[in-house]
Amino acid sequence: MMRAALTTAVVVGTSAAVAPIVLADPARPDAPAGTGTAAAGQGPLPGSFDEVYRGRRIQGGPVAVRHASARTAAAPASGPGIEISIDGRPLHVMRRADGSYLSLVNHYQSFPTPLEVARAAVDEIGTAQLSTARLHQH
Repeated sequence: MMRAALTTAVVVGTSAAVAPIVLADPARPDAPAGTGTAAAGQGPLPGSFDEVYRGRRIQGGPVAVRHASARTAAAPASGPGIEISIDGRPLHVMRRADGSYLSLVNHYQSFPTPLEVARAAVDEIGTAQLSTARLHQH
């Protein structure tokens, strides 16, 4: 009886703590649009973007994420993720627990939106190109 009560309390507490993170919108509409040629949210999907920033084409938007254990295409998606590319090359981006984003290019800084992390990566890499290699999903 005590074990069942403790298990229920842990599940309810964990659900309450994780719910705001899972349900948070990946592209916050309250963020400023910036100086690119297209504003965030004007792409084909809510939260997607496609713009030229400092001569580099940055594209991004939400995608379904699958667990590493989901080996088949029929496996259900586990939730929203984000894909960003600079000049058609993938930029590996991770979402932090607080809802901000970071990339492998500038992994010591976090940014409030995927568009801002993409712009910061362009600022950091300058005229260099990203690798075409895809990283495995965690």
